[in-house]
Amino acid sequence: MDTARPHPHPGFFLARDGPDGGGKTTQADRLADGLRSQGLDVVACRDPGGTELGNRLRALLLDRHATPIGVRAEMLLYQAARAELVEEVITASLAVGKVVVSDRYLLSNIVYQGTAAGLIEEEIAMVGMVATAGVLPDLTIILDVPPEVAQGRTGGGRDRIEDRPGAYHAKVRDGFLAAMVSAGQSGENGLCPYYPAPLVLLDASSDADRVFAQIQAEVTRVLALGSRP
Repeated sequence: MDTARPHPHPGFFLARDGPDGGGKTTQADRLADGLRSQGLDVVACRDPGGTELGNRLRALLLDRHATPIGVRAEMLLYQAARAELVEEVITASLAVGKVVVSDRYLLSNIVYQGTAAGLIEEEIAMVGMVATAGVLPDLTIILDVPPEVAQGRTGGGRDRIEDRPGAYHAKVRDGFLAAMVSAGQSGENGLCPYYPAPLVLLDASSDADRVFAQIQAEVTRVLALGSRP
């Protein structure tokens, strides 16, 4: 994996992503705590959320009883929440050398509203680059989990997205795996063409402590690279 892409800030940006049921939120919290114990200044956030606007949009997007939302409007609402998160939290934190750990980021938008819901991945990515001003993670960790394992962990739908049928969630998983395949086929730089940020895929179906150890190893590797000009 080639991680030598432009790095115009002294901080580090780490994102956790993948299908529902992969333990992203729990592992993101553990990672943030672990990095803090090493003396690093860590900012943890979630996408959507993390700002007043983002939290309001999150409630609207995930409320199963809220007004119906078309898939294109849904995609744009996620982008709006992310734009505010980048402007208020992520960019400012990276500029002063902090480590940002985000529970989900742009790749989720590309997969959930693109691969799984029928919008074009590349078009979502273009909107996303505008919404984020081109800010992408230094590492995105995809926690992969088979649908049957995810179903056992989540216990069924808890919000508007999780309420969607099994076929939809199978496409979500396929979308994350396809991003990894695209990265592997993209040539020398090893980056997915529509999400040009370093990716790593981890099996999240095993013991949580084992998964966390793998996450720590990947993050340690990236942090060891040091700031890139």
